Amino acid sequence: MKKISTLLFPIAKKTFVIAAAISFMASAQAATGPAEKENLKFGFIKLTDMVPLAVAYENGYFEDEGLSVELEAQANWKVILDRVITGELDGAHMLAGQPIGATIGFGTSAHIVTAFTMDLNGNACTVANDIWKKMKKNVPMENGKAVHPIKADALKPVVQQMKDAGKPMQLGMVFPVSTHNYELRYWLAAAGIKPGFYAPHKGDTTGQINADVLISVTPPPQMPATLEAGTINGYCVGEPWNQQAVFRGIGVPVIADRNIRNEVAEKVFGVTKDWADKNPNTHIRIVKALIRAGKWLDENNNANRSAAAKMISAGHYVGADYKVMANSMTGVFEYERGDIRKEPDFNVFFRYNATYPHYSDAVWYLTQMRRWGQIPEAKPDNWYMEMAKKVFMPDIYRKAVADLIEDGTMKATDFPDLEKMTGIRAPNATTFIDNIVFDATKPNEYLNQFAIGIKGDEKL
Repeated sequence: MKKISTLLFPIAKKTFVIAAAISFMASAQAATGPAEKENLKFGFIKLTDMVPLAVAYENGYFEDEGLSVELEAQANWKVILDRVITGELDGAHMLAGQPIGATIGFGTSAHIVTAFTMDLNGNACTVANDIWKKMKKNVPMENGKAVHPIKADALKPVVQQMKDAGKPMQLGMVFPVSTHNYELRYWLAAAGIKPGFYAPHKGDTTGQINADVLISVTPPPQMPATLEAGTINGYCVGEPWNQQAVFRGIGVPVIADRNIRNEVAEKVFGVTKDWADKNPNTHIRIVKALIRAGKWLDENNNANRSAAAKMISAGHYVGADYKVMANSMTGVFEYERGDIRKEPDFNVFFRYNATYPHYSDAVWYLTQMRRWGQIPEAKPDNWYMEMAKKVFMPDIYRKAVADLIEDGTMKATDFPDLEKMTGIRAPNATTFIDNIVFDATKPNEYLNQFAIGIKGDEKL
């Protein structure tokens, strides 16, 4: 594994005399004091949405904050979480549900926080070619091409046939508290397919109780090979692993996650609460660098995306072919081979106030944890918001933005009025494939709307 590290003022970039450099550092630290910890190691999984970390490193944004950063690929999401908890990593690219799940004690228990949302959207659900062949018969067509978005109604007869034959459909997702797990379950349940329940209070964390399909964990980079081997019949994952299935001719992405639900945090930058308390200035400086990276990725109508795709196609980052990386990153997405469609919002890194850590996003994840039994007992509405505020830290984000504006790196017009932000998206800000409206201030009322799912005082 190649190590990536950035040194403070490397000789190749040292273009100022010492006095000017000292003046620059004093100016940069005017609002926020010096970093308590300058040498940092961050973890990531080989997915395109780790790209803000790569951009902040390659473009020198970490350097500008006086930070010497090493980026290191990790084997899977559990390893990332464990290594952040033990302190082997200072912080990491995390699933938005990971800090929340850990903080409420589902699976690994630890107080993890986030002050930065790395992206919105970015995933898709892919099925094996044989499943698509059967499913396609139920999909509306127009000019010889499938009409998108494709609902799981088209998959339902195939699921039933396999279940009746005693060989239930096997589907993969990346982690029990991942966006992918909840998106896949949401898509299936909207069509009346039961994705199964968790019962941690009974020692059952498989998520397969009363299931029509069997959903299990597969690490993202292993998804295509596992699909090709026939171990799973489909999966929900981030890029480039859906496009990889198309390029290898082994599967067909049937729906992008933004058509299941959009504008909810996908990945976040996570640290322990203890680390955040000990290193407040460092935390702010990291968020400053990452905000700049998000802005660079989305500015001028994604003009920098091709360069970003080339950047992370390197083996020490994601290590996939540039053509595969570019498909989703540059605003197009290929479904069936040759069926290339415009998807400018497949990945969103800055627009729509994407980098801000919204409390309402945390509440949505908590509702899904409750819906599928990961939270086994009923909770009052106020509990959901209390948990959200334990994990998401918009105050750190606001300080980072104030610094960026004060030092002239970014403009106030690049952001909404953060002083007026409540951290709660309007109920109509996020749309869902089943048209159910999510109001973060009424999580139990939201849960009551689902035909499939635990609600009220129900308990498995």
